[in-house]
Amino acid sequence: MEYIKLGNTGMDVSKLCLGCMSFGDTEKWIHKWVLDEDNSRPIIKKALDLGINFFDTANVYSIGRSEEIIGKALKDFANRDEVVIATKVHGKMHEGPNGSGLSRKAILSEIDNSLKRLGTDYVDLYIIHRWDYNTPIEETMEALHDVVKSGKARYIGASAMYAWQFQKALHVAEKHGWTRFVSMQNHYNLIYREEEREMLPLCREEKIAVTPYSPMASGRLIRDWSETTKRLETDNVARSKYDSTASADKLVVDRVAEIAEKRGILRIHVALAWLLHKAPVTAPIIGATKISQLEDAVGAISVKLTPEEIAYLEEPYVPHVIVGHN
Repeated sequence: MEYIKLGNTGMDVSKLCLGCMSFGDTEKWIHKWVLDEDNSRPIIKKALDLGINFFDTANVYSIGRSEEIIGKALKDFANRDEVVIATKVHGKMHEGPNGSGLSRKAILSEIDNSLKRLGTDYVDLYIIHRWDYNTPIEETMEALHDVVKSGKARYIGASAMYAWQFQKALHVAEKHGWTRFVSMQNHYNLIYREEEREMLPLCREEKIAVTPYSPMASGRLIRDWSETTKRLETDNVARSKYDSTASADKLVVDRVAEIAEKRGILRIHVALAWLLHKAPVTAPIIGATKISQLEDAVGAISVKLTPEEIAYLEEPYVPHVIVGHN
């Protein structure tokens, strides 16, 4: 495993991050392919054995169950000072008023709830999961600053928003002397590259780490086009992201397969290596429901694509409708 600083910080993270949405409870969550605790723990242990020290979850994943599973496993298998735990706030956690969003009330309540479920005194990275159109950004940034100053989070990050929103948040923090975001977790892969227009240049300029989610487009980039899986059949969120552009995306997927075959490597190596060539991408967030998926992903770190291969992979891309910002 290779390690890299998280943006303009001194914190070391593995160049792959394990996304923990795959761990949880099918009774509590919209995705029916998630793994229960008994089946999650071997994957978490294997990630640690492979050198992955960066784990990303969210309060809303299985309504807290993912946090409980990852917290218990890391306590059993890892040294807390060596692992980096990220969790998120924004999603709906309960019915009635103040059950979601980025108000001061919600943030200060949800950080305590997350810490309790994770079984730790602090998280290393506390991320706003989406933009809150109903709360002033000044209120959100001051609350996040107070979370950091209280010792409950080491750093803060953001996810899935427009570049103008992210810039506004950075400006508000700088204006008031509050803690700034150090990372952006955005939707970015070979068949969804809209982030290259504004968000990635902004992050490069501001020295913000980029930790893309869905780096394999929910598996579409790394399997035969005709192949199906339980997730592919039941994940309506992923289908809403990609089904409308399937014909154009297939051309890119075919080129991933072509280069992988020519190089004698796996398709996941090509898809992840392409991302790792893209500054300021720091650590793509990979999901796994099988140990073999983790082992395959780690092999991508040593793969170097040529400029000609990168251009060949990118050439068929067509503009996509913005997905994930609302």
